[in-house]
Amino acid sequence: MNLEVRHLRVLCTIADSGSLHKAARELGIAQPSLSTQLRRIEIALGGALFTRAGHGCRPTPLGHAVLSRARPLVDELAALITETNAAAAHASTGQLRIGSTASWAIPGWLRRLRARTPQIEPALRMDVSANSLLRMVVAGQLDMAFVHEVEGRPLRIPPTLRLRVLVEREPQFVSLSIDHPAAARREVSLSDLADDRWMVDSSADGEWDVLSRVLRDAGLAPEMLHGDYLTAYSLVATGQAVTVSQPTARMRSDLAIRPLRGDPIGVRLLLAARTESALDNAFTELEDAYWEAARQAPAYQERLRSAVAPDSPRAARGH
Repeated sequence: MNLEVRHLRVLCTIADSGSLHKAARELGIAQPSLSTQLRRIEIALGGALFTRAGHGCRPTPLGHAVLSRARPLVDELAALITETNAAAAHASTGQLRIGSTASWAIPGWLRRLRARTPQIEPALRMDVSANSLLRMVVAGQLDMAFVHEVEGRPLRIPPTLRLRVLVEREPQFVSLSIDHPAAARREVSLSDLADDRWMVDSSADGEWDVLSRVLRDAGLAPEMLHGDYLTAYSLVATGQAVTVSQPTARMRSDLAIRPLRGDPIGVRLLLAARTESALDNAFTELEDAYWEAARQAPAYQERLRSAVAPDSPRAARGH
């Protein structure tokens, strides 16, 4: 019997599922047929690869040795198939499929991508879950994803993805009603908001947990509201809540966007793709769009100027 990649996939599926029954269901074949395949593979390799106990099976020492060599081959083949399918979809649709969590940099990024390659139309998918977008990139459903990672709650980044860091730590600001007493200050402390209700989108990866921890560490236990950020801004504008805000958020006549003293909440901004070349083809436009949005946010500009030495490269770029 000549071993093929499909046989290695069978072994990996058995090991991952922990039973022949589950592996057969996942592979879409009958269990007796899978048992026969496994016996032939074991004969070809000269020994038992799994021990059977009850309804489960576990790799033998020989099985572990084989799996350590098989998994990289199976993963590489899966990646190759995904890449090929994604390239074919890209060629047939003429689209660059972009996923993103909410960001004020998106309009400028898309505008720059269109200007650089007019023949390719960027297609955008927004999602509050960064982890979901990353999985879609791995599966070839998206070409890349621009996501934020909340400090203290790392994303589950698949090892096959390539990353480019846009901002290592972006401080998060607070949005409050323009009539709020703290709106008169250039910087707001958490204690200034002790009597306010906070609203946060709990479906955004990590945001609810991190905000709860930060408030708890400050000795605060405010009422917490669940909801999307569009609803949150409506409540904030009418003085019924406060909420965390990106520092690049645009000014509104009914809202005040202020830095939080000590910058207790931060996020890391990442661009993820399956290849370095994909990152190269979009990162500069994203970077320029982000800093364009930052220049249009006075409170963020002031915070950046105070945090950067006058003679640093970042200051020279106006960032």
